[in-house]
Amino acid sequence: MDRRTVVRAIGAASAGLWAGHWNTSGHAQDAYPSRPVTLINPFPPGGTADVVGRPLAAVVEPLMKQPVIIETKAGAAGQVGAQVAASAKPDGYTLLVHMVSLAGFPEVDRVYGRQVKFTRDDFIPIARFTAGPMVLLVNDQQPYKTVKDLVDDARKKPNELIFASSGLHGALHLPAALFLKAAGLTMKHLPTQGGGPSLIALIGNNAQMAVSSMASAAAQVKAGKARILACFSGQRMASQPDVPTLKELGYDVEFYIWCGLFAPKGTPQPIIDRWRTETKTAVQAPAFVAAMTNIGEEIAYLDQPEFKTFWDLDSKRVEEAVRVIGKI
Repeated sequence: MDRRTVVRAIGAASAGLWAGHWNTSGHAQDAYPSRPVTLINPFPPGGTADVVGRPLAAVVEPLMKQPVIIETKAGAAGQVGAQVAASAKPDGYTLLVHMVSLAGFPEVDRVYGRQVKFTRDDFIPIARFTAGPMVLLVNDQQPYKTVKDLVDDARKKPNELIFASSGLHGALHLPAALFLKAAGLTMKHLPTQGGGPSLIALIGNNAQMAVSSMASAAAQVKAGKARILACFSGQRMASQPDVPTLKELGYDVEFYIWCGLFAPKGTPQPIIDRWRTETKTAVQAPAFVAAMTNIGEEIAYLDQPEFKTFWDLDSKRVEEAVRVIGKI
């Protein structure tokens, strides 16, 4: 073998070795993930993103072969955590677990004439895990057994009864405000930092009414501390067949809560695809199914293409709800 042949052979081997450390776009890349991944929970403990996100992280962790950490970044009805995620490096190591309210924040800023902090375009939807009805709750210290009982009393006491929510224009405030508008009621609003604190306010009788996901409310309902008067879905809940829908009762209000996974804009597609694969496996795992069944949450998995189509349509409904409610 002459000298030129040896040089060519060494060059080819070096190029192959070098290429192994680079992806097709020309950037150095280790096998993903090579370190822990953070899932941002933008709400306090006890809310839907928390009670869905933690079981999911536990199941998906061995599939990713790296720690999957839930990091709470609560504030402004979920806007703070969303903004942190939108600003994160798009390398797959910071993702966001969020809900129906994510699409409403830009519209809230527009309604108030504020600079928009982020838009839907700052996120890549990866997968939807759950979707379920929302419920209208009162606490066990109230005499209300039906929506009519609540409405009749609230009309006698305008602006005296208090309803709690997860924060202004958040996932729990939007349906509550739509119900009050449909019923022609005025109540004082007690905004909190999330679904968990909202339920605490209800159970402590700091508020007499609240709207919640079934997942978050399940434990308090089972304990007899909260009473469901109605649900916001188009049909009655399978887990609570005796609970009427608001539409049955004459209120044209329908609202759902869902939980999904998002990545910052610019995250490489191979990383998105990895999460699509592993989350699809995770939501079918017995441990995750059992966790969701225990809290009455309905698994409604949508892969990225279907989730994106769904989110585009759902966002229009959320934005319209923000506009209907307007400034507060």
